[in-house]
Amino acid sequence: MANLRISTRQASLPFWTLVIYAMPSLVTSVAALPMALFIPAFYAADLGLPLAAVGAAIAASRLLDVVTDPLIGGLSDRWESRWGRRRPWMFAGTPVVLVAVWHVFVPGESASVSYLLVWTALLYLGFTMLDLPHKAWGAELSIDYDERSRITSLREALSTAGQVGLLALVLVFGLRGLDGADEQLRGIAWLIVLGLPVLVVLAVLGVPEGRPERFDHERRSFFAGVRLVTRNPAFGRMIGCVVLFVSGIAIQGTLHRLVLADVMGEESRFPLMIFIENLATLAAVPLWLWLSIRIGKHRALMAAAIWLAVLSLPLALLREGDTSLLIALIAVRGSSFASILFLANSMAADVIDVDTLASGEQRSGLYFAAWGMAIKLSLALGVLLGTVLPAGFGYDPSAAVTSPDVQARLMIIYGCVPAVMMAAGALFLRRFPITRERHAEVRDALEARFSESAENRRSP
Repeated sequence: MANLRISTRQASLPFWTLVIYAMPSLVTSVAALPMALFIPAFYAADLGLPLAAVGAAIAASRLLDVVTDPLIGGLSDRWESRWGRRRPWMFAGTPVVLVAVWHVFVPGESASVSYLLVWTALLYLGFTMLDLPHKAWGAELSIDYDERSRITSLREALSTAGQVGLLALVLVFGLRGLDGADEQLRGIAWLIVLGLPVLVVLAVLGVPEGRPERFDHERRSFFAGVRLVTRNPAFGRMIGCVVLFVSGIAIQGTLHRLVLADVMGEESRFPLMIFIENLATLAAVPLWLWLSIRIGKHRALMAAAIWLAVLSLPLALLREGDTSLLIALIAVRGSSFASILFLANSMAADVIDVDTLASGEQRSGLYFAAWGMAIKLSLALGVLLGTVLPAGFGYDPSAAVTSPDVQARLMIIYGCVPAVMMAAGALFLRRFPITRERHAEVRDALEARFSESAENRRSP
């Protein structure tokens, strides 16, 4: 018989407990940000590798996630240990991340495309082992519709704060004359190696994991469980939105530095631009949290996608001399990033409740595996499109001069392509089936099933 748990509405966890839970995101975000913003340009411009090959290697490294994400997600759902289901995986993933980060961020001068492929694949494996259980753990800390948004908003606020801190450090590097990409990446690598183990240990030791929600149910195979995930209509809508939304963001993230270098002629302002963008994201977290409570999570996320699309279109018109306007637009449109960072994860937790009612067991790991895989593949698609499309239209970052025609094509890819993708992503959230009212109905039904299972267990 499955383990039974009577679900009760408990008081919110203390604020500082949630802070400790969220603290690993301070450093994991520091590791993730350079993969889109620094690494493609560094390996192409500084190490001399073909831009399209660099993009293809990073995208190909994500193929491993097709296997590892559902495997680790399913295993963490079923893992039994004195430390719970999620925390052992975080311990195991940490050293993998540390070793791989060092090799990706601090390569030798002879680094090849195959070198990048292998170590990037190992880095993403480590991310999966660490970040997937961390997110699944967060989804299980509360069953309340709005409290989940507060938990995920805090985690993603700390994630963004880590990125802001990283970019501030890059600015300091520049002021001290350490403006080379190799020097900056080495400093970032040291920050990750020293900081990540400490924060993971604090979270694992300082926050209770709790027991999973389960009731009596028909046993299913792993693959039958996967089929239930794929047939969840609310989850399908979320995946469609995120694939388009995140891919569009990744295209622009990949091209930020190259646009500043070869269109604006002011590559040195790249750290400042990204710093301001992330600062705007961090500052907007309370706004999007308030809006989600006011109008619902999915409507707030739709508004963010449309906001981002509308403000991306003018980017296509900018040219040399428009750097200040570019930075302003990036900052204003970047304020909506907060929504995708926490609203979507909070919505995923609500979707899991619907699945728990259908399947009889809480499978947060499996769902966040599918969720994480979608995001990773979206990022990979964005990096691929952000490198292959410009190369296909004649752009070469190693060229001494970029012609006006090539600049125009590059800016269309930079502004218009992501705008169309983000607007299309918003359409997936029309008629999203899980509102606050529907979630309350699901939770009431779950409470009844938990009580029924407990009663059956007590009966002779």
